[in-house]
Amino acid sequence: MSLINEADAQAIREQLAAGIARPVELALFVSARDCEYCALTRELAEALCALHDDLTLAVYDLEADAERAARLGVDKAPALVVLGGPGRTDYGVRFYGIPSGYEFASLLEAIRMVGSEQIALQPATRAFLAELSAPLHLQVFVTPSCPYCPRAVALAHRLAYASPYITADAVEITEFPDLAERYHVRGVPRTLIDELVSVEGAAPEGLLLGKLIDAQRMAAPAG
Repeated sequence: MSLINEADAQAIREQLAAGIARPVELALFVSARDCEYCALTRELAEALCALHDDLTLAVYDLEADAERAARLGVDKAPALVVLGGPGRTDYGVRFYGIPSGYEFASLLEAIRMVGSEQIALQPATRAFLAELSAPLHLQVFVTPSCPYCPRAVALAHRLAYASPYITADAVEITEFPDLAERYHVRGVPRTLIDELVSVEGAAPEGLLLGKLIDAQRMAAPAG
């Protein structure tokens, strides 16, 4: 039995048909080592990819394909990397943990973004990204039951898509409680920038831009 029922499948087909104009590949990393949700994540990704011809799935083992994982910066499983275009370009769009509940909408949004090459960002944000010359890593901590998390995830992913220097991870904290403990996550969504600056809640774009600027200044070498 598919994880996506037929009524939902038809609605998703229509969304994908309207939103995908070029190939999109989901690179799924799984592991045989203590990965409770790897099999379910694969099943969900397979069901989703069956709904559009230009949406494909490639499955890799985190340990056996360690070189590929390292190249994409993937260090835990399950992980989904959303790649786009004929060259399967990596835009720094990541999901760690099964994208279920409200996070399934985040995955659909990321697929449509990468598949359409269309993003909406404010001029000030675009100006900042145009001048960016050093990497920034965003981690958005989420849970499947959080209705506000998709907004934070979508904004982080838009930033990653718009800049080769930004990588944005949606991290499901019930699957990675060690990260929630390490970064003192007490509520979601919570966005952490380079482990230097955090943003609580689904922050508006202008507020997140200010935090990105703060992180960039803090990371800059002294003198």
